[in-house]
Amino acid sequence: MDAVINTTDERAIECNGTRVLELRPKDGGPLDAFMPALQPRIERGMREFGGVLLRGFDALGADGLDDIASRFGPTLHAYEFGSTPRSKIGKGVFSSTEYPADQWIDQHNEQSYTLRWPASIFFYCETAAEENGATPVADSRAVYRRLDPALRRRFAERQIMYVRNYGNGLDLPWEQVFGTSDRAEVERYCRANRIACEWLDDGDALRTRQVCQSELRHPLTGETVWFNQAHLFHVSNLPVDVRDALLEVVDEDRLPRNTFYGDGTPIEPATLDEIRAVYRDTMLAFAWQPGDLLALDNVLMSHGRAPFKGRRRVLVAMTG
Repeated sequence: MDAVINTTDERAIECNGTRVLELRPKDGGPLDAFMPALQPRIERGMREFGGVLLRGFDALGADGLDDIASRFGPTLHAYEFGSTPRSKIGKGVFSSTEYPADQWIDQHNEQSYTLRWPASIFFYCETAAEENGATPVADSRAVYRRLDPALRRRFAERQIMYVRNYGNGLDLPWEQVFGTSDRAEVERYCRANRIACEWLDDGDALRTRQVCQSELRHPLTGETVWFNQAHLFHVSNLPVDVRDALLEVVDEDRLPRNTFYGDGTPIEPATLDEIRAVYRDTMLAFAWQPGDLLALDNVLMSHGRAPFKGRRRVLVAMTG
């Protein structure tokens, strides 16, 4: 601990009840040289705060990101059952979500729409946008506490059904989501992960349904967190013009994604608006600086993306 104190400065960044620990070297230098002394502090910071911002160290690049992330667990080399477009950059490194720059990506815990998710997620800023482009975060413990207890009970009892359609040209193709063009392999994956699947349009299209948790108890801290993407997958999350345009092309049951209560009944839009409002009121955002590394406990902290202008390149690594 003395070595950490003598070579780094630390402070808490706080907004709306969400906190991130910032660690900065007093004299710069490569992050890997600090890691023997710094790693225990980062791990404690991720459990206590939910996230740690490492700022002022030498540039990492993709290989350096994979090396640092792998110290916290095996990095994921495939983005299995993903829901957003990403490019693989290196062994365990991906691009951040490749959505248009003018779109918000709402708060979410990575892959909380399924039954397997990364334990931690690392964001490395290689190029900061000319304007905006933050990766806002929100403490999932605070989100849980701030939601109406009746709402929490309703979701805990009924759970959440995620319905996804692939192969209609409106979202990711199933071959990309499952990493294979073999239908039998897709079916095996679905059986192993409690996902109901059905082939449509003579096998050209696929629909999946999966019922998942609304909340979760952290395996190490024992704290309860809000952990799902009901608000993000639901059709009401789309801008009205986009939603209307989609429904002119496909029936509602063929939308790329949607959410329901676990028994298949509709979730009230007002309920989802309430969840979105709590996320907004719990968010912390900071401007990226080139070379920043943000390490998040994926259960304790959600993340999103603000719109931006100019070139932006943020790389991602995840551990199992």
